[in-house]
Amino acid sequence: MACLVLVGAGPADATIQTPGDILQAGARQGVTNGYPGAIGMVRHDDTARYVQAGVGDRSTNTPADPKARFRIGSNTKAFTAAVLLQLEGEQRLSLDDNVARWLPGAVDANGYDGARITIRQLLNHTSGLPEYADTLQVSGPYVVNLDPRQTWAPQTLVDIALSRRAPNSAPGEKFAYANTNYVLAGMVIKAVTGTDAATQIRQRIIEPLDLHDTDFPTADPALYGNHLHGYLHPLVGFLTFDVTVSNVQVYAGAGAMVSTLDDLATFTRALLTGRLLAPAQLAELKTTVPVNSSGTVTYGLGIQHLQLPCGQWAWGHNGAVLGYFSNWLTSDDGSKQVTQANNEHHMAGNTRGQLDTAKAASDAFCAL
Repeated sequence: MACLVLVGAGPADATIQTPGDILQAGARQGVTNGYPGAIGMVRHDDTARYVQAGVGDRSTNTPADPKARFRIGSNTKAFTAAVLLQLEGEQRLSLDDNVARWLPGAVDANGYDGARITIRQLLNHTSGLPEYADTLQVSGPYVVNLDPRQTWAPQTLVDIALSRRAPNSAPGEKFAYANTNYVLAGMVIKAVTGTDAATQIRQRIIEPLDLHDTDFPTADPALYGNHLHGYLHPLVGFLTFDVTVSNVQVYAGAGAMVSTLDDLATFTRALLTGRLLAPAQLAELKTTVPVNSSGTVTYGLGIQHLQLPCGQWAWGHNGAVLGYFSNWLTSDDGSKQVTQANNEHHMAGNTRGQLDTAKAASDAFCAL
């Protein structure tokens, strides 16, 4: 699950000068707003500054570590899109192939027709498919977190989405964010290669880029090594639940991955500068569709293009899963980067913490 990167809310502090100071103040404000901990990094070329506030483990009061692993949620989508773009570059598929070519019958219910939806429309969220993740059938067990090992077959998630409503727009007509698109994208990867999206992402991206702290769990709901504990605050300040161990099958190719600030920055720089993609596929990655009427937010293939309040443009995305919220911003040439994460998410968007920390990330990026 994810919402758009939010920027431009809240007052500015005229006394803050450096990008690192700006992001540090945002991390502190996030903790004031109720996050157990917040971490971040600003990087210009190869010079980085790390920031932190609060704790990464409430039971031990261990300070939040900017090097710690966390669940990246919908930031997974850029990895999934990159694999499909690579497969196109290898002429094993075309993004203009219809879904039914690779997944016969997978999108064939309630008025939906996989023969009318392309892989490209999955990746830029113009397929017109409904969301499955906010249904009571899925969100109830996931948020309550009583069975982190509950099995969710990808086709089951797609079927839940299709059952919600008949189509309300034609494929390609408009942007409508839905995790269903990327569950199907992961299914296409398996149909083309014979192995799942997790395997392809490890072989094609994680290993070549030496992303030692990045993984794509497919069954094990636990986190290992140095990691932030994730928390759920249904009522901030009153109830707290440790949800570090949570279901990874609910989001699959749409949001199951684990990473760090450093690895996420390394990946997004490599993605945007052509290290992972041939020129034709890099151009496709960055071909966007409008998200809002003002034109300040557009969506490419697994990534957003954002005009920040200072007027600069950045590529970015965010990820929101149980217990964790993260986002990143990277310039087109990869030289300027901001990544940040916190360890509380109760599956609600536009919270005060999200607004304040997103503004800090935007301001820090503009100051680089």
